[in-house]
Amino acid sequence: MQVKIQQSNLLIPQPLQPGDLLRVIAPSGALREFEALKSGVEIWRSRGYRVEVIPEIEGRWGYLAGNDAERRNHLASAWQDPECRGILCARGGFGTTRILEEWTWMLQDRKNPNAPCPKWLIGFSDITALLWSLYNAGICGVHAPVMTTLVEEPAWSIQRLFDLVEGNSLEPLQGEGWGGGVVSGRLLPANLTVATHLLGTPMQPDLDGVILAIEDVTEAPYRIDRMLTQWRMSGALAKVAGVAVGSFTNCEAPPNIPSFSVEEVLRDRLGDLGIPVVSGLPFGHQAPNAALPVGVIATLDADQGVLMSSEQ
Repeated sequence: MQVKIQQSNLLIPQPLQPGDLLRVIAPSGALREFEALKSGVEIWRSRGYRVEVIPEIEGRWGYLAGNDAERRNHLASAWQDPECRGILCARGGFGTTRILEEWTWMLQDRKNPNAPCPKWLIGFSDITALLWSLYNAGICGVHAPVMTTLVEEPAWSIQRLFDLVEGNSLEPLQGEGWGGGVVSGRLLPANLTVATHLLGTPMQPDLDGVILAIEDVTEAPYRIDRMLTQWRMSGALAKVAGVAVGSFTNCEAPPNIPSFSVEEVLRDRLGDLGIPVVSGLPFGHQAPNAALPVGVIATLDADQGVLMSSEQ
């Protein structure tokens, strides 16, 4: 029988295998990429999985894929369905923090033996909030392409995602080391904008000793600067053991406006922390978006420029 665990004893869902049922939900922004969604579903089905797309997948309430109660209910239904082994998020955007305001992850324990066993939750970008919340409950999720971006991934990245959820080992990721040695800690991937807005909320995990893996999209360099400065001034960056930097896609300054480049901002805000930093790692909004397990022990080698997970 499973019991609720803490981050020091992370629970990794049982490996998936072909034939398992997976459910596609839209817990965040309204769906627009209909053909891309179909392609993503076919990629999972071609692996032998049964993929169920909720009938309300095209729901819309303003910029959200349905009102908060509807999206919360879709997540709860998938999480509590004993046949469903994994939850595939359709897209990001904005909205997951809204459904977390009245959310508790039901876990199987002695007091509630009928509660669901943990299952895989897969997504990135705005799904960061769900992944961090799940990590706070002591369960590993997957920071990886959503269903509408999966078709853009190279073959090795898609295979890496399958390897992760099917219990196989993962190859190290290569980036550019800034020096500073080698460190191990819990891997905490995140979209920088979403994570910044979780600081100081109940969704913020314990950051002591973690390897923070960050990426972002369409944020001007001054906004990246503003967010990282908040991390510094709040003391959050002082707690992390290392930083893994993925892609910062379309984060250039507007034309004819004085600016640092995003690379210069990252160097300025992260380079003096005295901790290992590796940049240029292949994850984020620009393919490839290599799958990263949330909460596992990982090693960041800032001399060789390598990020590798140490357990699965």
